[in-house]
Amino acid sequence: MYLQATTTYGSIIPGSEYIRSLVRQGTISRDAARRRSWMDHYARSGNARRTCRYFGISAQTFYRWKNRYDPYDPTTLEEESRRPRRVRQCETPVKVRERIRELREEHPRWGRDKLAVLLRREGLEISGSTVGREMKKLKARGLLVEPENVRQAKLARKRRRKARYATKKPQGYKVEAPGDLVQVDTLQIRLIPKEERFHFSAWDRLSKFNGMKAYRRQTSSAAADFLHHLKTKFPFRIKAIQIDGGSEFMDQFEEACRREKVQLFLNPPHHPQLNGGVERSNRTHREEFYEVEDVSLDVGEHNAQLAKYEYLHNYIRPHRSLDMQTPYEYYVQWKQSHKTQVSRMS
Repeated sequence: MYLQATTTYGSIIPGSEYIRSLVRQGTISRDAARRRSWMDHYARSGNARRTCRYFGISAQTFYRWKNRYDPYDPTTLEEESRRPRRVRQCETPVKVRERIRELREEHPRWGRDKLAVLLRREGLEISGSTVGREMKKLKARGLLVEPENVRQAKLARKRRRKARYATKKPQGYKVEAPGDLVQVDTLQIRLIPKEERFHFSAWDRLSKFNGMKAYRRQTSSAAADFLHHLKTKFPFRIKAIQIDGGSEFMDQFEEACRREKVQLFLNPPHHPQLNGGVERSNRTHREEFYEVEDVSLDVGEHNAQLAKYEYLHNYIRPHRSLDMQTPYEYYVQWKQSHKTQVSRMS
């Protein structure tokens, strides 16, 4: 934002100090102040091309604002409303709107599509979206009121609806120790045409420690059992888990997290990159285990094979992201350095 005083601008544009005070007071926006700096530079240099090069703008943009600018009215550098002067008006006839209201009052639990069918039977060609839009307008104007029983039933259902334990990860959440954030996801494996397994994976963001177990079904009970598995395999306490919106991470899994006092963070829809760590580890498991091993069709033997691979992954395999250390070696090193820091502070 341009706020510095000039020696020549005040003589060219009267009231420049007043204009700068308006910027400081917030009377004009930052964008308007930026455009005013274009005008200031042009007034001092007298060269439009040099001004455009200096600010990295096109000549067309500069002259559009220059022609609009009034030195005595800095608000002329504000963006004007782009709302059309003539907006589309409601084209639904009053007779049709009234008929929609009558049908809705007669059938208060029928939706817009059913009411549209009834109207078409009466010779009124109208879409379900138009019916819904007109009902919304009628409700906003207080001309369409739901029966008291219907309203009370909706309120009762809302009260019965149990709030999810999972929440959105707080902005600025810090990962400072192993277990502070563990990403969990599932990998679907097809062993033979009619034999599928669901490989549950966990990936610790700091230590890169991995936990894994296979199940026949992708259910919340399986996810709850996987949480217990992680407690026995991870050498540190899990403080928070990050998941996507899969149904297997609801119900019993949420209850297990609540019982174990593990925070549960739910990623917003269509954001798989937020669980990128466990997604990448799933690719590693597919390449280094499922494409190499002759996986047993028996779930118990399958998990026995996974247990050996899990140990190999956490205690033997070097990880490039850990400077060629194993996750366990990294955890031990972190634990020692953490103890040293605590002893120094005490």
